[in-house]
Amino acid sequence: MWATAVEVARVRALESERHDALFHDPLARAFAAAGGRWPASAPPADVADDAAERRRRLAVASWIVIRTRFLDDLVRQAAASGVRQVVLLGAGLDSRAFRLEWPQGTRLFEVDTAAPLDFKAAVLRQERAVARCERSTVAADLREDWPAALAAAGHDPSAPTVWVAEGLLVYLPRDAVEGLVARIGAQSAAGSRMGLTLAARGAVRRFGADAAPGSATSLWVSEVPDDPVGWLAGHGWDADDHTLRELATAYGRPYGAPPHREERLGRLVSAVRR
Repeated sequence: MWATAVEVARVRALESERHDALFHDPLARAFAAAGGRWPASAPPADVADDAAERRRRLAVASWIVIRTRFLDDLVRQAAASGVRQVVLLGAGLDSRAFRLEWPQGTRLFEVDTAAPLDFKAAVLRQERAVARCERSTVAADLREDWPAALAAAGHDPSAPTVWVAEGLLVYLPRDAVEGLVARIGAQSAAGSRMGLTLAARGAVRRFGADAAPGSATSLWVSEVPDDPVGWLAGHGWDADDHTLRELATAYGRPYGAPPHREERLGRLVSAVRR
């Protein structure tokens, strides 16, 4: 999981250098460098010669880019609607507190275990980064009683919140996913928003079966429910489900035809609390 966060930062750094970048993350390169993943190096020879592995790496990179833009838009829209609390669950090396414009009075909470938060803090000090909102870090295990730690940090469950679980649920077994979504609901006032990334049906088998040990895809365990909209309705949310192809086209990065298995990697969900 720790190496995965650094790899996500590397992908975001590469995207930020494109002339047609879907977002700009000025801290991503520093995170990747501190984790030993910058300059962006070529894969080992045995991986470079493996066409299937090359496709897998490109597919995961595309997934990271599209989901980052999708969730950027979601939190911006929530802020524009008046939501002033943001909670990033499994925040990793997310830099939205520093790279997005936030309305005055916005409080952003980053929830993760102590190790990534400490690593991140060291890089932020090195870069002299200044958050554009009131930012709090919450060291907590998302499999345990993280709402208590979040409340202690100042989160107000009576006010709307926008929740982001980016690249997180795929690493949790199904019972932990259910528990996490239930806890989010219990801390959400009406009008709260939520953005989730979900592995598509069959993605764990397709991408994880022959993945390199310790790689991100080798750690995947959980996939999207058969009906994600209905699943979230049962938890008290009105949800919209989006395919990777749909969003890639909307962002000017269309996939070719016919569809390939690589674009069936995941789905993105936006939801509003009833």
